[in-house]
Amino acid sequence: MAQKMNARGLQEQLMSLNRIGIALSKEQDLNQLLTLILRESRQFTSAEAGSLYVREGNQLRFSVSQNDVLDARKKAELKAQKKQLEIVPSTFTGFYVSLDKSSISGYVGTTGKVLNIPDSYKIPPSREYKFNRSFDEKNNYRTKSQLVVPMKDASGNVVGVIQLLNAHKGKNIVPFDKHFESLVLSLASQAAITIKNAMLTQELKEAYLDTIFRLSVAAEYKDDDTAAHIHRMSRYSAILAEGLGLSPAEVESIRYASPMHDIGKLGVPDSILMKPGKLTPAEFKEMQNHTVFGAKILENAKAELLRVSEVIAITHHEKWDGSGYPRGLKGENIPLSGRVVALADVFDALTSKRCYKPAFSLEESMKIIKEGSGRHFDAKVVQAFNDNIEKFLAVKAQFSN
Repeated sequence: MAQKMNARGLQEQLMSLNRIGIALSKEQDLNQLLTLILRESRQFTSAEAGSLYVREGNQLRFSVSQNDVLDARKKAELKAQKKQLEIVPSTFTGFYVSLDKSSISGYVGTTGKVLNIPDSYKIPPSREYKFNRSFDEKNNYRTKSQLVVPMKDASGNVVGVIQLLNAHKGKNIVPFDKHFESLVLSLASQAAITIKNAMLTQELKEAYLDTIFRLSVAAEYKDDDTAAHIHRMSRYSAILAEGLGLSPAEVESIRYASPMHDIGKLGVPDSILMKPGKLTPAEFKEMQNHTVFGAKILENAKAELLRVSEVIAITHHEKWDGSGYPRGLKGENIPLSGRVVALADVFDALTSKRCYKPAFSLEESMKIIKEGSGRHFDAKVVQAFNDNIEKFLAVKAQFSN
């Protein structure tokens, strides 16, 4: 009977492994992918915690950390303080481990071997690798069993390391069952291929976005603050989009499309763009045309990001009450991306020095935006701005010039 149960359990684990492989193949975002790999590996092995390292040159970057015990403790502390934890912070990520045999993860990354350690505090002194207790001591935690597995690509190169901690059987911490070694190694191999593909996609995406950024700077190159302005605009827009509850994909789309909002200035004469005084009605009309020029430059694009850029280019000067340009759109007839970038653009213009004006104070700028709620701006976007002003200020400080 026991053998039948074991066979059934193994079959379920193989089916789970297949399910995980399908899930990995569908995930494109690298950070989400790493989180998924670690979460599924832990669930697969009943591990209460774990870490995932990605190889970068001769180092391993500590990329993802999950710990049910410490997360539960943090939530309990916040509950006692009557606070709510929206997202458990990854306080243990972001550092690097040397790719050598002195540490457990470094040993696995260097040799490509699997380590199955029953008790981390009882590693024989003769072993090349040592366990560092500093994390446990700092966090009042006890790391006992470990299963540490290399992620190898099709050529056998180690691209990362999965480190699983404290396997559970009921309420007891037990050593990881030996049969998990081959199963997790199989999962790690699938993950390695997916990670390499995701990293390649990320590199192509970054090159594409860098090109967009450089084109955006070219459109406004006569302004000494142009590069910083583009960075601020992009991040302000993303903050607002996130504050409005848009999906991560929508937030990213607005973040990377917003720099193209003024690409149409390439068609506006320098005498108007750089005029230090007030524009005449005819000059202002010519300036307004930059929205139409921008849409014309971007029209019929095949890439989704450029299609969003086209919408933003032609709508970021529309106003909620219908008094904007070039089409006089009103209310929700203005695409949300245009409403978001409208506020981000105005905030940056108000708080930055221009050839025709000094920078306004934060208080004065916030007052102008508040007064524009329901007239110039969508009130929901203004609320998202007010709710996230600290994030705006952090971006402004980071890209001050």
